[in-house]
Amino acid sequence: MGMFKEYQRKQTSIRAVQFTNENKDMVFNELTGNYVADFEDGKPILKVTTIHGDIAIVRLGDWVAEEPKPGYYYPIDEEYFKNNFVNEE
Repeated sequence: MGMFKEYQRKQTSIRAVQFTNENKDMVFNELTGNYVADFEDGKPILKVTTIHGDIAIVRLGDWVAEEPKPGYYYPIDEEYFKNNFVNEE
């Protein structure tokens, strides 16, 4: 048995929006804090600042999630998002 025990992640909720080609301008205008719109291989991306001060890249199809502290965000890959989150509204 040993010292290691099994733990489950607590149920959490987040506020997020998917970054798509159709809503990229609206998502950009909704952000606050330090962020930059840019291009990577000719496609729009967002560079957002995480709560840890890192710059994270949000690509088309990714989800932009709000950190607990206003003005900070982090990206979530589409595949991970659809396997781990559901809309509670």
